[in-house]
Amino acid sequence: MSRFHVGGKVVERVDLLRKKHWIWRLDVWPFTILYALWVTTVVPSIDIGDAGIVFGGLVAFHILVWLFSAWSIDFKCFVQYSQGNDIHQADACKITPAKFSGPKEVVPLYIRKQVRESSSAEDEDEIFFDFRKQRFIYSNEKKTFFKLPYPTKETFGYYLKCTGYGSEAKVLAASEKWGRNVFEYPQPTFQKLMKEHCMEPFFVFQVFCVGLWCLDEYWYYSIFTLFMLFMFESTMAKSRLKTLSELRRVRVDSQTVMVHRCGKWVKLAGTEMLPGDIVSIGRSVGQNGEDKTVPADMLILAGSAIVNEAILTGESTPQWKVSTSGRGKDENLSARRDKTHVLFGGTKILQHTPDKTFPLRTPDGGCLAVVLRTGFETSQGKLMRTILFSTERVTANSWESGFFILFLVVFAVIAAGYVLKKGLEDPTRSKYKLFLSCSLIITSVIPPELPMELSIAVNTSLIALARRGIFCTEPFRIPFAGKVDICCFDKTGTLTSDDMEFRGVVGLDDDTDLKSDMTKVPVRTVEILAACHALVFVDNKLVGDPLEKAALKGIDWSYKSDEKAVPKRGSGNAVQIVQRHHFASYLKRMSVVVRVEEAFLAFVKGAPETIQDRLTNLPASYVDTYKKYTRQGSRVLALAFKSLPDMTVSEARNLERDEVENSLTFAGFAVFNCPIRADSATVLLELKNASHDLAMITGDQALTACHVASLVHIISKPTLILVKTRSEGYEWISPDETEVIPYSDKEVEALSETHDLCIGGDCIDMLQQSSAVLRVIPYVKVFARVAPEQKELIMTTFKTVGRITLMCGDGTNDVGALKQAHVGVALLNAVPPSSESSKKVKDEGKDGNEKPVVKPSKKANTMTEMGSSSRGRAGTKSDPISRSVGNRHLTSVEMQQQKLKKLMDEMNEEGDGRSAPVVKLGDASMASPFTAKHASVAPTTDIIRQGRSTLVTTLQMFKILGLNCLATAYVLSVMYLDGVKLGDVQATISGIFTASFFLFISHARPLPTLSAERPHPNIFCFYVFLSLMGQFAMHLFFLISSVKEAEKHMPEECIEPDSDFHPNLVNTVSYMVSMMIQLATFAVNYMGHPFNQSISENKPFMYALLGAAGFFTVITSDLFRDLNDWLKLVPLPPGLRNKLLLWAFLMYLSCYAWERLLRWAFPGRIPAWKKRQRVATANLEKQKRM
Repeated sequence: MSRFHVGGKVVERVDLLRKKHWIWRLDVWPFTILYALWVTTVVPSIDIGDAGIVFGGLVAFHILVWLFSAWSIDFKCFVQYSQGNDIHQADACKITPAKFSGPKEVVPLYIRKQVRESSSAEDEDEIFFDFRKQRFIYSNEKKTFFKLPYPTKETFGYYLKCTGYGSEAKVLAASEKWGRNVFEYPQPTFQKLMKEHCMEPFFVFQVFCVGLWCLDEYWYYSIFTLFMLFMFESTMAKSRLKTLSELRRVRVDSQTVMVHRCGKWVKLAGTEMLPGDIVSIGRSVGQNGEDKTVPADMLILAGSAIVNEAILTGESTPQWKVSTSGRGKDENLSARRDKTHVLFGGTKILQHTPDKTFPLRTPDGGCLAVVLRTGFETSQGKLMRTILFSTERVTANSWESGFFILFLVVFAVIAAGYVLKKGLEDPTRSKYKLFLSCSLIITSVIPPELPMELSIAVNTSLIALARRGIFCTEPFRIPFAGKVDICCFDKTGTLTSDDMEFRGVVGLDDDTDLKSDMTKVPVRTVEILAACHALVFVDNKLVGDPLEKAALKGIDWSYKSDEKAVPKRGSGNAVQIVQRHHFASYLKRMSVVVRVEEAFLAFVKGAPETIQDRLTNLPASYVDTYKKYTRQGSRVLALAFKSLPDMTVSEARNLERDEVENSLTFAGFAVFNCPIRADSATVLLELKNASHDLAMITGDQALTACHVASLVHIISKPTLILVKTRSEGYEWISPDETEVIPYSDKEVEALSETHDLCIGGDCIDMLQQSSAVLRVIPYVKVFARVAPEQKELIMTTFKTVGRITLMCGDGTNDVGALKQAHVGVALLNAVPPSSESSKKVKDEGKDGNEKPVVKPSKKANTMTEMGSSSRGRAGTKSDPISRSVGNRHLTSVEMQQQKLKKLMDEMNEEGDGRSAPVVKLGDASMASPFTAKHASVAPTTDIIRQGRSTLVTTLQMFKILGLNCLATAYVLSVMYLDGVKLGDVQATISGIFTASFFLFISHARPLPTLSAERPHPNIFCFYVFLSLMGQFAMHLFFLISSVKEAEKHMPEECIEPDSDFHPNLVNTVSYMVSMMIQLATFAVNYMGHPFNQSISENKPFMYALLGAAGFFTVITSDLFRDLNDWLKLVPLPPGLRNKLLLWAFLMYLSCYAWERLLRWAFPGRIPAWKKRQRVATANLEKQKRM
């Protein structure tokens, strides 16, 4: 069997391979034969020059095969490997990852003897491979590969019996199996990254072009271009290296831990810990006074700890971790559900309390814990794997630019074929020169400055975003932001603020009105609010959930470090906390056992729907009261209590949780408000008006989520929530419960036309079981009570149906979704930018000369190069003018880099106390392409505005470059055969004009508001194709008729094809016409409103256009004879001169009218995703039937 279906989250399938001996590889033996044939048959039969051309072709083909094995994994397998049918004979395997999880890879397959824990057991072969820091082992029973298991799903009884590894043999077997507890991945060197960048198809092609120009003796131009390319690629490689080395700083802290091995406690380094080890863990401080991190994921068996989990969740509130003592022995551990018992690797223990009563005592007063996972399998390791491997890099060399170039190449091949045919008819021509000119024609169509042009458009946006405190780790995702059609938002901490306001208590009698005066509320209710919480003192500072702090402040009680709550005023009794049962998200409640005077009581609070079933008598208005307040967007908690019999403190501590939380007496609802951020509604309304769909993905309750969603314009139609019925079915129900519709996945699409839909996390599980995910999720507006993994599923579903997604969230529980979205925006909760600073940014934006050197210069460089390239290819050599422009260009690139660096440094300085920390691992930022230092969703509009601007700029660059290249191909072929060439100075002037036009185009800034009209997402659409063809036809017609007209006025004289340049009428006319065409191309294809500034607002570009138009009118009308002589232009006959000016004007008008007509006929639209959704659903049905 050569193929195994794994079907996991990481690996889809595995193909077995055998490496061929190097002689039998398809890039070796066929070429050996070809080279031998060349020596024996080609060299003797034709002259040495032609044989050289054949040899050059062979070598080029060989290099291409070698490069293709670097570009395509499938091709590499075809060339270098054979299929392996027996797993014991295979030595490698091709891994196809799960969808949206990156590219295929070939990895080695290992076979080793398994170390047995006891000497009597037989040794077995273990077959495995390592893929992206995870080990997959072959199972003989299941006949497939599965992930290396860790002891994370055993019963609580199993863990409590653990005493660690009893013998050295067991330790050895475990370390063989799981390896060391380290984050090891090779740091790529600059050379390696540079090699990767230099192997990119675009780069290879550019080097090939440079080689051709060298053959045609354009030495200066070639070396200059090559130097530019290496400069550009090395800056890209450098920035990637910096990001990767930032990740390498994350490692297991070098601390020593007490571990119970072979029946005694021994000191071991954190990196030597193994899953199944029993360890003593507590707060440990390094020499620099910083808390050390927990070295691995571990389960607390005895004791409790307070932990800062900010690095994993972005949540600054410390979390309380408790032992498993209250849990049933036969219950299985679920790492997701039982988070309160698990210490996660990478988090910091702020304080710990040991348990002295547990049979196995720790020698250093730490908490007793059992290690569950180590290395890359820990939560922190998983986060790093997400960052390193989750999605493929988005690069400039996208398939679109490739296809666009292919489209242009077709025209070039036609032109080159024409030249070849005509050239071969003339036996006097040098074949070498002929082949060279054909190659130059074909390569002239592919602008070598294209990747640079695209990068400049993106860099301009990077600087603009950095000014607004938005950082981007994958710059080429910026154009994606312009294509976004659905924006998803997390609720808590993103649309709403983290601060809670305590509103009061309700539901104590049949009255549904809120009581905010605490003196009128029963004492028992106030005591529950004062004592039923998980607040704790860390370094003499009260920390914990903002909601619980708000309650304590609202009732005006204080909480002391000896776990006692006392009223600040009045004569109430102090409440002493004896035992806590912490909040668990799957239980949705928490409880405490307290002592008031001498009596013991149980206080409970939790979600109203869970407390409801635990009350002895339920008030009649219970459900109506809590739903009334959740519909208003408030957070509602039910409070309850019960008296406990007389007992000792140790008995009270050992009460089972179920006993404490049953037969309760209702004590009212506590109502909290979570204020919406000031700008959330306006930002989301702007996004909605700009043709974006909106969705909310939150862990909050459905009614609360729907209320907030209606306030921020996510939902506007009547709302329906999917709920479970009593008979195990599902139905849609409106928030006020007046409308009930039976659920059917086939009717969801029709239902979404009239209603806005909301579903919860439990419904998503049901959809996965019934394979209805694709039918339902794309039509839902609000997702409530969802887990982090479900957020990721929602994103991948949107992508499957062809939507371009933006996800905006905070905290690392959004990481999966942020990483899966096309545009992930992580918000770091810094202070929102002050009005002054944002005003400053706006003022800078208005000022046309904001960056006199930066943008122009970088653009200028490529444009100058482009000017010199068009000149070079037309048949002249470099000159002093272009040389000076080139040198100036270099310093300007450095200036742009320095400016960007300075900006980044300024943004990251923590001097003013307001800026957020430098972007590090805990900021969820390294897992998200965009990080915004704002406590607001406003950055999403900035990113989309810049994205649209970049997209439009890229589109117009493709069009302009395309039209210029088509004209160049025509000029080089037809005119070259007719002996028409461009003069040195002429080419320089045209180069300078092109440079300045491109320079000023990049100056266009996005408009401050988003428009309802959308940019065209792709280069391949009717609009671009028709625009290019129409304009090219008009240009060609103008060029041909002008040259024909000029030939009528020319004396009959023969022009030698390979002779030097001398001025004549046809040259003068063709030069003037090609310059007029270039001018028209820029003026007609500039995309202004509704995305960027219009030509009149982009002052530098307008002045450049007017200047160029004036210049061409002057040289055509021959006003300054000396100027025309310097440009080597001969005088035009008056009739021809007037005709040219009139025709140029008509050509411009017709191109402009054609472009406007097409923009009106083909506006940008939201992609037709519903069609793709139906296709995807149909395919799924087909698979199920098969």
